[in-house]
Amino acid sequence: MNTETESKLDATTLEAARNLVQANLDSAKGFDEISGEVDDAQLSDLFKSMAETRSLLVKELREHIAYAGETAPTEGTWLAALHRSWIELRSTISGGDPKVILIEAERGEDYIKQAYEDVIKRTAGSALNAVLLRQYETVKKGHAAIRTLREAMVE
Repeated sequence: MNTETESKLDATTLEAARNLVQANLDSAKGFDEISGEVDDAQLSDLFKSMAETRSLLVKELREHIAYAGETAPTEGTWLAALHRSWIELRSTISGGDPKVILIEAERGEDYIKQAYEDVIKRTAGSALNAVLLRQYETVKKGHAAIRTLREAMVE
C-alpha cells in the first residue's frame, strides 16, 4: 500500500524530483545562454521564454521537495555544462547559424523529454504524479516548438 503524501514523498519520488530539478536547471541555463548566441530576435525571445518556463518548473519542483522536508539541488550537471560548451563551440564555428543552434537545442530537448518520460514511469501513482504530468506537457510543447523551427530551416 502506497502511503506517500505530498509532505512525505518516498525515496524514489524524491530522487526523481531532484533529477528533474537538475534537468530543468540545465535546460533553463542552456536556453538563457543560447538566447545570446543568435542574431534573430524572435528566436532569442523564444529561447528566453523557454528559459523562464523551465525556471518556473524548477521552482515548483523545489517547493514540493521542500514541503516534504528535503533539499533540492541548486546546480545542474557537469554533462549539461559540457553540452552548453559544445553548443557555443558549434555556434562559433558556424558563425552563429540558427540551424546549428536549433539542432543542439533539440538534442537537449530530447534529453529532458526522455527524463520526464522515465520519471513518470518510475513514479506512477506518486503524490507528485499530476505535477509531473502537467510539467511533461510543458516540456513536450517546448520540444515540439524547437523541432518545428529546426525542421523549417532544413535545406
